[in-house]
Amino acid sequence: MTYAYLTIAILCEVVATSFLKLSDGFSKPVPSLVTVAGYAVSFYFLSIALRDIPTGVAYAIWSGVGIVLVTGIAWAFQGQKLDPAALCGLGLIVSGVIVINLFSNATVH
Repeated sequence: MTYAYLTIAILCEVVATSFLKLSDGFSKPVPSLVTVAGYAVSFYFLSIALRDIPTGVAYAIWSGVGIVLVTGIAWAFQGQKLDPAALCGLGLIVSGVIVINLFSNATVH
């Protein structure tokens, strides 16, 4: 269940970050509300996940997966361009999260 909480935290953070751009500096009420609520829910579920997952590991997964998902959403819906260096960097982030989960003794399995 711990990784389910972390997954919820990641998804809420991705929604919040995506709506942050749409809030236009918090000048648009609905996207601003979604941003604030998304981050609040994300941090709540991250705090629950931290009961069982070490902080560094949880944060690496949370931020790494979040970066990749937010970048994908920005590319698909907000016109963000991704060059080969950006794609390589994203690949390294994904590789790092995989290495932590498969080979580190610091994770919860």
